[in-house]
Amino acid sequence: MRLILLSFLMGCDGSAADSAVGDTASAADAGLREAGHYFPTGAPWTTSIADAKPDTNSDTIIAALQAAGWGPGRDKFQIDTSLEVLQADASTPRREFEATGDFYSPDCDQVAMPIPVDGNVEGEETYACFGDGDCHLLVAEQDEGKLYEMWRADIPGDEFYGGCLAVWSMDEVYPADGRGDQCSSADAAGYPIAPMLFTADEVAAGEIDHALRFALPNESIRDGVFYHPATHATNAGGGGADTLPYGARLRLNRDFDMRRLSDPDAQVVAAALQTYGMVLADGGNIPLMAQSDRRSTAKWDQLFEDGTHALFGIEPEDFELVALEGDEIPLTFECVRNGR
Repeated sequence: MRLILLSFLMGCDGSAADSAVGDTASAADAGLREAGHYFPTGAPWTTSIADAKPDTNSDTIIAALQAAGWGPGRDKFQIDTSLEVLQADASTPRREFEATGDFYSPDCDQVAMPIPVDGNVEGEETYACFGDGDCHLLVAEQDEGKLYEMWRADIPGDEFYGGCLAVWSMDEVYPADGRGDQCSSADAAGYPIAPMLFTADEVAAGEIDHALRFALPNESIRDGVFYHPATHATNAGGGGADTLPYGARLRLNRDFDMRRLSDPDAQVVAAALQTYGMVLADGGNIPLMAQSDRRSTAKWDQLFEDGTHALFGIEPEDFELVALEGDEIPLTFECVRNGR
């Protein structure tokens, strides 16, 4: 069952991770996470890859992705704005949850989770997962400096059912193997989700200074292997050697003609894709991930004239694959937590 369930989870430059193992945040970095950056300087998703070397197989893999497209029925570069990141502090109520079949041990954390008043899970108006979707529940607890990310959360009332919960320290730069090799999270690749979601407020301010998160259909993801900083993958009947593995990071070409995007706010996103790139994090049919504007000052419909279609016209062939980190790691599902 686990092979099938993980295939439906929705949804680098390794030098920084290697040199910053065990680093903790300075006071300045703590200020960064309070501003919505979540992790200290030196985390992979905050590291520029503008000058990183392309992978030796970039041309072959990008050509295969161009032939396949971004996703069936949605072959354009569309944006998903359904994910929420809720804010909590020491006063926020905590709730224990009953683990479901979507919870895996030792990958996932069985701890009480902060549940802000009037919050909601991904794609829903409340905490109840009525639509039976991914129902991610993402909560940044600023006082303790922890990021709680749960897949398949469902709180229909007095009961709380939860899938995989990954708790991340926002004051630490994790090593290349994250929370542990072969370990999943609320994300198929084993990453945190919140740090790679761009927001309407960032776009309105004119700068996104972190990597973005993207998904592909399972058949466009290399089967059964991953590269750091990913720590997990899937066996979902996916692709072969000419497809992207988890751990892949794509960079928009430097010579991309911004005039192809008529909306200046869409060009802000494209500039981030040139500097920080986008990280393959999960399986899904809508490629690019952003935060909902439910709790932001700026609103997506005030920024993008074409809404979630604002980046239509960007094709796979407009990217190159940044050199993959280290060796290919076969998927075994034998999670070994590294104390994090």
